[in-house]
Amino acid sequence: MQVTRRQFFRICAGGMAGTTAATLGFTPSLALAQTRQYKLLRSKETRNNCTYCSVGCGVLLYSMGDGAKNVRESIFHVEGDPDHPVSRGSLCPKGAGLVDYIHSNNRLRYPEYRAPGSDKWQRISWDDAIERIARLMKDDRDANFIEKNESNTTVNRWVSTGMLCSSAASNETGILDQKFSRALGMVAIDCQARLCHGPTVAALAPSFGRGAMTNNWVDIKNANVVLIMGGNAAEAHPVGFKWVVEAKIQNNATVIVVDPRFNRSAAVADIYSPIRAGSDAAFLLGVIRYLIEKNKIQSEYVKHYTNASFLVRDDYSFDDGLFSGYNAEKRHYDKSSWFYQLDEQGYAKRDMTLNHPRCVWNLLKQHVSPYTPEMVNNLCGTSIEDFLKICEILAETSAPDRTATILYALGWTHHTGGAQIIRGAAMLQLILGNIGMAGGGVNALRGHSNIQGYTDLGLLSTNLPGYMPLPSDQQQSYQQYISQITPKSLGENDVNYWQNTPKFFVSMMKSFWGEHATESNQWGYDWLPKWDKLYDVMTQVELMTQGKMNGYIVQGFNPLAAFPDKNKSAQALAKLKYMVVIDPLVTESSNFWQNHGEMNDVSTADIQTEVFRLPSSCFAEENGSIANSGRWLQWHWAAAEPPGEALHDGKILGRLFMRLRELYREEGGASPDPVLNMSWNYQDPEDPTPEEIAREANGYALADIVDDRGNVLLKKGQQISSFAQLKNDGSTSSFCWIYAGSWTEQGNQMDKRDNSDPSGLGCTPGWAWSWPANRRILYNRASADPQGKPWDEKRKIIEWDGSKWTGIDVADYSQAAPGTDVGPFIMNQEGVGRLFSIDKMNDGPFPEHYEPIETPIGTNPLHPKVISNPVSRIFSGDIENMGKADEYPFVATTYSITELFRHWTKHALLNAIAQPEQFIEIGEVLAGKKGIVQGDEVVVSSKRGFIKAKAVVTKRIKPLTINGNNVDTIGIPCHWGFEGASRKGFLANTLTPSVGDANSQTPEFKAFLVNVEKV
Repeated sequence: MQVTRRQFFRICAGGMAGTTAATLGFTPSLALAQTRQYKLLRSKETRNNCTYCSVGCGVLLYSMGDGAKNVRESIFHVEGDPDHPVSRGSLCPKGAGLVDYIHSNNRLRYPEYRAPGSDKWQRISWDDAIERIARLMKDDRDANFIEKNESNTTVNRWVSTGMLCSSAASNETGILDQKFSRALGMVAIDCQARLCHGPTVAALAPSFGRGAMTNNWVDIKNANVVLIMGGNAAEAHPVGFKWVVEAKIQNNATVIVVDPRFNRSAAVADIYSPIRAGSDAAFLLGVIRYLIEKNKIQSEYVKHYTNASFLVRDDYSFDDGLFSGYNAEKRHYDKSSWFYQLDEQGYAKRDMTLNHPRCVWNLLKQHVSPYTPEMVNNLCGTSIEDFLKICEILAETSAPDRTATILYALGWTHHTGGAQIIRGAAMLQLILGNIGMAGGGVNALRGHSNIQGYTDLGLLSTNLPGYMPLPSDQQQSYQQYISQITPKSLGENDVNYWQNTPKFFVSMMKSFWGEHATESNQWGYDWLPKWDKLYDVMTQVELMTQGKMNGYIVQGFNPLAAFPDKNKSAQALAKLKYMVVIDPLVTESSNFWQNHGEMNDVSTADIQTEVFRLPSSCFAEENGSIANSGRWLQWHWAAAEPPGEALHDGKILGRLFMRLRELYREEGGASPDPVLNMSWNYQDPEDPTPEEIAREANGYALADIVDDRGNVLLKKGQQISSFAQLKNDGSTSSFCWIYAGSWTEQGNQMDKRDNSDPSGLGCTPGWAWSWPANRRILYNRASADPQGKPWDEKRKIIEWDGSKWTGIDVADYSQAAPGTDVGPFIMNQEGVGRLFSIDKMNDGPFPEHYEPIETPIGTNPLHPKVISNPVSRIFSGDIENMGKADEYPFVATTYSITELFRHWTKHALLNAIAQPEQFIEIGEVLAGKKGIVQGDEVVVSSKRGFIKAKAVVTKRIKPLTINGNNVDTIGIPCHWGFEGASRKGFLANTLTPSVGDANSQTPEFKAFLVNVEKV
């Protein structure tokens, strides 16, 4: 019998009778002391990954909704995924605030339109938005499309509309971005990689063969020494940093931090040493000099696994700050002298004794000879005592059974010589024998959740998927292009895996244009746009300023907040005819035309740019894959639908592309073939599913694939399982060859969740899928000696068992037996790691210290005639905007803080509460001179503009003596703006100069000149 709670109490009023009634089963339908029902019991759990930094932490999303038709799921709780092998259930303050990001009041819910000169947004329908945008794009393309250049070469490029692509959308969205933009002939496309880790690829690929993190997050625990320089992992990647702590606890590792600021990483380091922002190359070259002088090198590794023994051409030289081949008028090097001496077979000459005066080893000794401890002290401000102590600790890892790992991020990439700083780190690790080793490597800590993926997919102006270059207009035919980009082996037995480039390229073109790409039309080669110059973000702004760019598609990007020299960017956007913003959030860029007083002082009525704001989904509302810093492709699932009328990025691109294609069918126009022939054969072309795109990224057999004996390896229509199966005859397709193997006939390899680590070395090949070929540590053949025996048994990754290579990881090697002289760096044409980068860098085969464009000392003590990088990217109109130390005497450096992520988290209430107000960091000594105390409002000014913020007076930044001059540094966090849930603030890039790295054009954000005054 059941009674209600009220009836039960009436029974209990009878005393013992009531108790007896209870024993007989007369109980209330709900227990008297029942606790509140656990809210997760009725929820749905969905696995996803954090949308912020590149650690790619696992998250569990909990949503409510009964699954009925027209009922939307609502996410109400986020927590860490305890199964994830990297994060193990942890979330940092940013990840902990994900619910507030998902439900931010600043989420866009409806398409909106801002008319020319208008001061308001007006809501429009999706149909109207797509129709108007398609019309604007087609009219601009038809009017400005360049089919042939002045030499009558087919170039099929469209320059007058540009596109910025996301850094946190899925790889599947990125694939649609690439197909959409290249079908239309766009060359002015870029992604966040240009503004963050461009120098990483530019430096690591010429050094090792690939431009990505060499190891992975968990592997950091295997190091004996962790050098954190050019980054602040504890602040920017808090959960990933747990593996640094693990190395300290379990491996007794020594942690070294070298940074302009005593930061959160330094707080748990064994050694902290200050350094002047922008002088890192001098520090690293000084360490290399020390290692050579003290003979603290892994000599067998250096001899067999680097190009130390290779002979360099006699006409190569370096003198007074310039390498051979410099053209001062063009600010450009002729790099032909930066190469090896070749024998009659075309192979590089070597001297294994390292005695020849022209061998790389002796040229390196000569090049680093000026970088004495005294010179490092003079250039960097680091004390000689600190410097020598760090050198001694690093030197001990030249022993085969000890390893050091280097962790870096934007502190190295955000410089005019960023790529060369990273080159210095690569050379250092090659000399110590730390590449390919567990606990070793040069680990680029990517900043955004999928910037690795968007780089892999080639969403940069002159790139294609899989790190192939977009053809230039000098490469008139497929044959000319493919012969120029396919490297020739420099040794008899070298793998030179890039010799397979024709297979990768043709398979990509079959993915682009399907059945329309045939051998008779050069696989559709003419349909690809051909570039005549770099169309990076700084070029795009320059073209806008000159009135040569009319349209801009901005997807998941905030250029007003991200580009250098914010005021120049605002003026450039105001000259556009139209701009389309695809974003989940309100951004400063979408509202660039609004006047926000000193923070954005513009004349709204004078700005004639038509602006469309299209609401897109966020990470929690889409299926798909993202690639974390360790190259892991992790599949995540949607836990809810986007709010209001917001759509997935793929659906927006699908609708827009289908409408453009329809217009070209109806009206004709400029070069319709690449638009009409682009392969867009999805089940619903207006709404491609991530799953079908992911299978396309992996690739298919378009005909039966047979081996040398005629045995069928794959039947027509099956998914390929490895890039080794790709062909150059049109019988295979693969959008991105390095992703081949990510979705095979066995299914989606990216959603694997086996976190077992039987070796204990942090190798979990059953979790997610890592490119290439699910390999977790790149160049791992170098972890074993030339005979195939591991240098260190405790760190054994692979070894030769007498008949084959075996181990815990996929061997980064052919099946060549030891003793065949096949080098371990199989992507390099000479098979070894490069101390001398030959002709692969724009500003020299060795790194060199150059002063920032805005130098606080006004000279270069090494070579006063060549003060700054002679080939750094700078436009003539920007030179006059460079400040001098007499007017702007202090060095400024930007950075991130733990609680906020770029300009996203200020829209999340929890994060805005944690860090509500803009501040700058100023040392006690400088504050005392300026009469500034804690909490004062200050104005920081550069040649480009000013910002105002509260002063945090700190011991963390100390003045340094540089070349006899006292140099103070100011720290500027980069998170605030005039939109968001936090208090309004100034965009930090108002201060930064428009000048970029010579190799990647990544802007200088980390060393520029300012003044500071109390308001």
